[in-house]
Amino acid sequence: MTTTPPSPTDEPTVPLSRTFIDALDSSPPTGTQTDFGELRVSVWATAQTSPAAQRKGRYVPESTAHPAKMLPAVAAHAIEHYTKAGEVVLDPMCGIGTTLVEAIDLGRRAVGVEYEPHWVGIARANLRFARKRGHGHDGQVVHGDARQLETLLPAEYVGQVALVVTSPPYGSSVHGLVSTNREAGVDKVSKRHYRYGSALDRGNLANIGHHRLLTGFTRILTACARILRPGGHVAITVRPWREHAELIDLPSQIISCGAAAGLIPVERCVALLARVAETELVPRGSFFQRDFVRKQREAGLPLHLIAHEDVIVLRAADLTQSVREVHHEDGAISPGRWAA
Repeated sequence: MTTTPPSPTDEPTVPLSRTFIDALDSSPPTGTQTDFGELRVSVWATAQTSPAAQRKGRYVPESTAHPAKMLPAVAAHAIEHYTKAGEVVLDPMCGIGTTLVEAIDLGRRAVGVEYEPHWVGIARANLRFARKRGHGHDGQVVHGDARQLETLLPAEYVGQVALVVTSPPYGSSVHGLVSTNREAGVDKVSKRHYRYGSALDRGNLANIGHHRLLTGFTRILTACARILRPGGHVAITVRPWREHAELIDLPSQIISCGAAAGLIPVERCVALLARVAETELVPRGSFFQRDFVRKQREAGLPLHLIAHEDVIVLRAADLTQSVREVHHEDGAISPGRWAA
């Protein structure tokens, strides 16, 4: 199904105050609640095999070039845990369609939205590849801007989605593939496939700056809250990442965005990107992540390799609770509403 995306907009469906947005980047000012109490935690052993091994024979080769592919085992774990056979799984920023492939392989129905036309084609190719393996469950990809989710999603899915699994775009330091060129006997290592689309496309959430990304993603989560079935869940995979060596706690910021969208934070899990061995974790960081950490340590900054993704799990609020009840007019989060 092909749908022409409407003109992108950065205006949030739920107004977010400047105070609220600033609180996501610094110590919360007086009157702004961003502490959601003790969320349940679990550890997902999702990297017992390498990312390449998880995709081998299940995804078309062109999938490799995407700068931020979700680990298939992470999507599969969330789908198995939060849904049953035959239920609907949505990814509003589906990329190469990892969530969709894992969903139909597990006997679920799947629908995704993707902004970049190239990845729409790759996601559809991956769904066709899955069907060739004998998985005939309903799965489709819609081309469009997820900020317009409610106008893009086919009507039969509205109110039927049991689970949203997705990930926002974030720092390019964790993305990319290695290329080695040998010239005059010297090995030159370069990086490729580490950006989303054209850097000039300001409609792409990956290109609009950190604050506007948070506003746009809140808009997407607000739409998800409206199309979820009662009690449905949202699982968001997101890493802390570094910008000029400074650690950006994007997971905590995403929890705040979900709360502002009317969703209830219930879990903050750890999806391992390292293999669990008998006595240690075996990291699977990319060449560029390892090289970045090594150079920072040589410069005297004791950084460590990121070996996990946070998985933020939120639940749809009761249908009788309006979005206005979730936050004050000045954007401050209401206390006492986040018990699971």
